[in-house]
Amino acid sequence: MGLLNVLDKFENFVGVNFWTMIFAWINLLILYLFLKKILFKPLKNMIDSRQKEIDDMYSDAESSRADAAELKSEYEEKISHAKEESEEILRGAVRRAQLKEEEILREANDKASRVIERAEEQIEQEKKRAINEVKNEVSGLAIDIAAAVIGRDVSASEHEDLINDFIDNIGTDK
Repeated sequence: MGLLNVLDKFENFVGVNFWTMIFAWINLLILYLFLKKILFKPLKNMIDSRQKEIDDMYSDAESSRADAAELKSEYEEKISHAKEESEEILRGAVRRAQLKEEEILREANDKASRVIERAEEQIEQEKKRAINEVKNEVSGLAIDIAAAVIGRDVSASEHEDLINDFIDNIGTDK
């Protein structure tokens, strides 16, 4: 009897009782609902919020990359415009310098022309003054010579005619 008793106990221990199985399933369902409420839902919410943060980070990074690309293109455009402006300014400065150079040369030529004209006028005046001095000296000599040759005094009109005739004949060989 000892062996039967042990087998009964073993059968009771290993055997499946319908009510025990239903109680185990109800316990499992309650445990699942309890864990779902307490553990799975907060864990899913945490995972969803973390996924949302990651998605937001990716979208922020993408928008930042797009902004950076836009700023880069604006910067390159501004540099291009700045280069064009600097070239235009340089061309303008060269044009103004050339105009200034031409103006300075024109003024210098005008001044040189005026100086030459004044010098020519002075030369002409000096020439006339020298001719007048020579006329005066020659007329004095001519009067002295004429008086000595003629032996008489010469009138002023005769004197002037003699001088003009002498001066006209000075440059010509007879």
